[in-house]
Amino acid sequence: MPARRLPAPSLPAWIEAMLPEDTRRYRVEVEGLTLHVCERGPEDAPPVLLLHGNPTWSFLYRKVAGALRGSPLRLVIPDLPGLGLSEKPRDPAFHTLRNHARVLGGLIDALALERVIFVGQDWGGPIGLRALAERPGRLAGLVVLNTTIGPPKRGFKPTAFHRFSRAPLISDVAFRGLQFPQAVMGMAQGDPDSIRGDVARAYRYPLRRFPDRVAPLAMARMVPNSLAHPSVPELERCKQLVSEFAGPVSIVWGERDPILGRLLRRTQRWLPRASVRVTQAGHFLQEEVPGPIAAAIREVAGLEA
Repeated sequence: MPARRLPAPSLPAWIEAMLPEDTRRYRVEVEGLTLHVCERGPEDAPPVLLLHGNPTWSFLYRKVAGALRGSPLRLVIPDLPGLGLSEKPRDPAFHTLRNHARVLGGLIDALALERVIFVGQDWGGPIGLRALAERPGRLAGLVVLNTTIGPPKRGFKPTAFHRFSRAPLISDVAFRGLQFPQAVMGMAQGDPDSIRGDVARAYRYPLRRFPDRVAPLAMARMVPNSLAHPSVPELERCKQLVSEFAGPVSIVWGERDPILGRLLRRTQRWLPRASVRVTQAGHFLQEEVPGPIAAAIREVAGLEA
């Protein structure tokens, strides 16, 4: 039975004006949480599930959705719990890769998404892959955008960003008090001006209230700092899924990403059949290179050579 769709919360007119005109927004109750979802395209078309990461929300994919205007695809773009307009758990312990994958899997089931093309960036990659690892028959295609699709290698070192997220006290002050990192997202871009003005305001908007700012720090701490971290076995399941997947795969990568840019070679080794588009974009590449991302989605969907 299809999930009951609830009305979406309102957005300021200045944000609505930046979304594609035919965007459908609604909420769905999944696994005890209320999730906000944006959709675009015919509801009976093949589904494309596009998932953001930390600290963004579905707004991140608005340019990609615009670039896919007219394509016979159903774009499904949810907000992860704790981010965007989805419900925001107050307990940091909620934020584990397993919990996020469980909730996303519930959404996939509730919306009856079959033969899904999955597009994932940042934490959206492993969250989506982990959910689909429980539903491997539903994955029809994969588009990978500056994310990780497996566990870290032995002897790895966390990035400066992730080491900072574990610094006592100061990390809490920065993430919860000063709206880090959403206040400085432009610093992770190839072109810092790609996130400024009203665009930058739109990323800060869902976390404008102090009590809602639990997820960015908790999700930064989901990144392994050792091979004993609880995310590691979940990431192993992600790697197993992609290694066994025989469908079409594409990679679109921003080389100027200071967080994950260095993972391109490893990602290519794990996805040797994938087509690859390397760009000079940064971490939030949807803002800088929506055209190549849309082209990769159409390619994986079999809509262009």
